[in-house]
Amino acid sequence: MNQESSPSDHTGGQDSLLLLKTLQSLWTKKEMNKQLKEETRRGFAALEDPLAGLLDMLESSSDWKGKGQSLGYYITNELQLWIKEHPAVQQSGLRLKKLQARVFRILAQSQVNLLDPLIGIFQLRTADQNSLLGHVGHIYHKGKYKEAAILSIKLNLQLELDVEKMCTPLLLQEKTNLVEAYVAEYPDLQCKLLQTLDMWCEPNFNTTDISRQYQGLRPNKLNHKMLSKLVFRLLEQYNLDPVLCPNVINQRHLGSLKYLFYKRFVEKTMTQENWADHVQNTVGENRWLQEQLIQLLVSYCDLNTAARWALRYSLPEKTLPYGVADELQKLKVQERVEDAESTVDDYEEDRKEGYYQIPIPRENIHFLQTWEGILRWREKVLQPGQVVGIDMEWRPSFGVVGKPRVSVMQIAIEEQVFLLDLLQLLKPDEMEELSHFVQTLFSDPTIIKLGYGMSGDLHSLAATCSAFKEMNKQVQGIVDLLAVDKQLQKCWRKSSLQVDVLSQEKSCGDRGFRQPERGLSLLVQHVLGKPLNKTEQLSNWEKRPLREEQILYAASDAYCLLEVYKKLCEDPLGFGLCSDLTESLVAKPTTKHRAKKQLNQQEMPSPSKQQAKVIGMAALRPPPSVSPKEFSVVCDNMLQGLGRHLRCLGVDVRMLENDDNHRKAAEIARQEGRVILTSGLPYQTLQSQVGEGRCFSVDCSEKAKEQAFQVLKHFNVQVSLADVFSRCQLCNCDKYLKISKDQMRQLMQFGGLLTEEDNAEWLAKSEEKQKTNPASDTSEFDYPQPVYNPNCQWLEDSDLNVETMTLATGASLQLAAIPPGVLGKADLSYFYCCTQCGKVFWEGSHFGRVVSQFKEALGTAEGSQSFYELS
Repeated sequence: MNQESSPSDHTGGQDSLLLLKTLQSLWTKKEMNKQLKEETRRGFAALEDPLAGLLDMLESSSDWKGKGQSLGYYITNELQLWIKEHPAVQQSGLRLKKLQARVFRILAQSQVNLLDPLIGIFQLRTADQNSLLGHVGHIYHKGKYKEAAILSIKLNLQLELDVEKMCTPLLLQEKTNLVEAYVAEYPDLQCKLLQTLDMWCEPNFNTTDISRQYQGLRPNKLNHKMLSKLVFRLLEQYNLDPVLCPNVINQRHLGSLKYLFYKRFVEKTMTQENWADHVQNTVGENRWLQEQLIQLLVSYCDLNTAARWALRYSLPEKTLPYGVADELQKLKVQERVEDAESTVDDYEEDRKEGYYQIPIPRENIHFLQTWEGILRWREKVLQPGQVVGIDMEWRPSFGVVGKPRVSVMQIAIEEQVFLLDLLQLLKPDEMEELSHFVQTLFSDPTIIKLGYGMSGDLHSLAATCSAFKEMNKQVQGIVDLLAVDKQLQKCWRKSSLQVDVLSQEKSCGDRGFRQPERGLSLLVQHVLGKPLNKTEQLSNWEKRPLREEQILYAASDAYCLLEVYKKLCEDPLGFGLCSDLTESLVAKPTTKHRAKKQLNQQEMPSPSKQQAKVIGMAALRPPPSVSPKEFSVVCDNMLQGLGRHLRCLGVDVRMLENDDNHRKAAEIARQEGRVILTSGLPYQTLQSQVGEGRCFSVDCSEKAKEQAFQVLKHFNVQVSLADVFSRCQLCNCDKYLKISKDQMRQLMQFGGLLTEEDNAEWLAKSEEKQKTNPASDTSEFDYPQPVYNPNCQWLEDSDLNVETMTLATGASLQLAAIPPGVLGKADLSYFYCCTQCGKVFWEGSHFGRVVSQFKEALGTAEGSQSFYELS
């Protein structure tokens, strides 16, 4: 310690230490009252230099270095308030510089909550910048990377520091939130950060080389996959040009190429022309991607095909794989240069016979690019009582940055299909007429609009043009055949109809390897006998002119909806549906509550006699009911949203991390007796690794809330109001410590998180609110509000160590995360602290929203009464 910084070397040093002992005595006795405040302020007034006295006290104690309650923070905060009332005590000139030099030694060791008051008291933001940078550098070189970054942010020094140097150790410590805060206000730093991350994504870059520069830090999750996700998230968040990150973009494009090869040569669900079109758009003029393409062609095709593509891109022979260069020479000598996409398999022509064929003449399919073309058919399409099939197509992005833009909208009526070219029709001179036509069609309740996953199409349409942004709120008369498909799948999964479907699939002819049908294609196969040919689904729908195969595919996708709907209406009972299909499915302009009720009626149709014969009454009975506490699941990593919803309702949920392998779900399920919730291809793998009924496939096209309803209904989970938020949303623990608001106020004061001034202000606001509105927030409602009373385990009050702010379980209470204004809520009585992670919860509007969202699922437990039934 320098001579000038010693407490005994300036006047008043002994006085400040005596004041500290007095305050420590009051603090130890927990006399957090008016006496402590008065003694603190009286002591400040008696000191010759209160600022130096504060430093004396902080240098002579160490409680402010740890977490939890802190006398040092209390004194510092009180001095800041006292200085506002006595501005004359503030220092300047050489004396202030000496105090600033001393305070930096304290900043290097203090907790975050002490930074702002010390920076304000000692005017550090106006200090010499070189001195500030030197102190930040000193903290950094001591290995306190997080502290150095936080202090840099507080002092606005980011532009003067090397962003790569400051952020690299933070990324190694998985502190991405702090990294984002560091560059948040500086676009130049955002660009530099992304360029650094992109450099780390080079194929031969080893992230472990970075960690060797920082002793004790290991890149646990700092891999190319994590870095790529972070880069794409930041590109979208900061709205930056992807050109900044060529390595990440190249790797994403390479992934797209591999996916295209899988679809073409393994699944065989893409035509040669469609595949070649996407390959050319993906590769473009990028030489590295062109070389990767040749490698893939050698693996999946033959040397001749690889040589043809190499010739197309004029690749140097020295860059080509073994054998391709020789084949290229043969092509040049023989002068048999052909387009790489000229070879078409006979297989593709043969397979069309086994697929649904649109039953109208080709001249009845109209590709409309002008408003005049639409005007000719407008009245026919908008005829009251009309049944219309609607679908939309857009160019697949294959995961690259950017939102899908609808290119073609298909509208099918009896004997006619209209393909609207939105790329032309959404130009300024045509947009107004088109948007009015589309909005009229979707809002007319007398016109039945058929779709499959219509909400997703409407969302993409809204993202394409701002004129359609609010249209989803105006739609009426929608029949989403996806809802029908779900009912049919439930029936067919339980019945012998599955055998008929499988035999029907085999009878379509030997079409080689093919993935099982799914989605709309499977529904068309079930109802009409043959599936859709989806080989053009992943076409480039922005390229003009459209190929004939694309036009026929787009028309079939819309027209098949009319035929499926007609077939189902002719014999709904034969398909296991309720008798009046239109009445049960058409969306009407009703209240939200009624719409949800209708949805539930769809999902649980009354079993007809014909159903009973096919399925058997035993299969129709639901499984025995269970409570959320008795139901435990593990969610695959693509269903984390579902997991959070189920945890809200009290279900015991474990969720896989983003980089976990799907097979980990089976390990957890076997070890802990959990049910696996997954979707798509992983379901086929996982269901064979656990017992029957212990793996459930969730519909990924649905939102998380609807998925939660699906799971609750399938497993007959009976949720009560007491189950809502009975588990910690962060760690899944179901044991809380209940703390009153007054007790929480005291704990926050002890921990230095609540000043007397703030406390008095919030108490005054609370009293004023009570005077003006005695009924508090509930007065604005004409019905009683739900009361939070979770069905969970409880920790005793004696298990809380007030001095360390820790529980008997070892968890530290996360009091810093509580907004102080919450204490001023008149209608708040208790806080709930998780005994495993220390997270603190309190009853607020979120509880009411969750109760409202899931009210159809609440109150069904035996012996319980729904809150909504009581009201």
